[in-house]
Amino acid sequence: MSIKRPSCRRLNLRHRPVITTPSMATHTRLVLHLLLLFLFAVQEVRLVCVEVPSNSEAIVGRAMKLTCIYCMKREEISAETKVEWSYTGPDNENMLIYLYDRLPQEPEGVDVQWKSRLTWSGSKDLQDLSISIKNVTLNDTGKYECKVSRFFEFDSFKHSATKTTEIDLVVKKKASRDTAALYSEIMMYVLLVFLTLWLLVEMVYCYRKISRSDEQAQDSATDYLAIPSENKENPGPAVTE
Repeated sequence: MSIKRPSCRRLNLRHRPVITTPSMATHTRLVLHLLLLFLFAVQEVRLVCVEVPSNSEAIVGRAMKLTCIYCMKREEISAETKVEWSYTGPDNENMLIYLYDRLPQEPEGVDVQWKSRLTWSGSKDLQDLSISIKNVTLNDTGKYECKVSRFFEFDSFKHSATKTTEIDLVVKKKASRDTAALYSEIMMYVLLVFLTLWLLVEMVYCYRKISRSDEQAQDSATDYLAIPSENKENPGPAVTE
């Protein structure tokens, strides 16, 4: 008479479902992919022309940019552009001080007050037609006029368009304190600090969450591997005949 030895079934770990958790490397790759996508989107953004008014307050001894912007439509890109800058002083005498006709240039017989003191600050596409004054003086106070003329051709006819921008410039010895600008700068720094702290908190939270998931996965794997070892230490009863 024989006694059959009870079979000891071992757990088959080959068919055990694998628990996967996102690692720090996976999280880093995801962040890098998002940054690359953001940079690609930024490169695709095209500049948009916006007509903004010029600053009307200058400080003695500093440079001053007189802003004159004339945005062009798509069909005007190949238009011929001419610009005339003129100045009217306290004596109400109007004088031509700067020209753009294919090239920026000083007009012939320009007054000594403006000789070699004006520079072209416009853009290559001729949407920004600004000029700058070097070493501003109190005598530069007055009204400046920017007259822009565009000449472009359609299929069957020619057309022209003119725009005039006036700037009443006031020259001061010292800069006045702009409360709005100071408040905006303070708010910008506060927002920057807040966003930095929020980003640090999010990074720490994600790191802890990923580390906790990895520890749970390792504990589960250890428990499953420990079961076969216990079966080996406690074998079944011996077989007798």
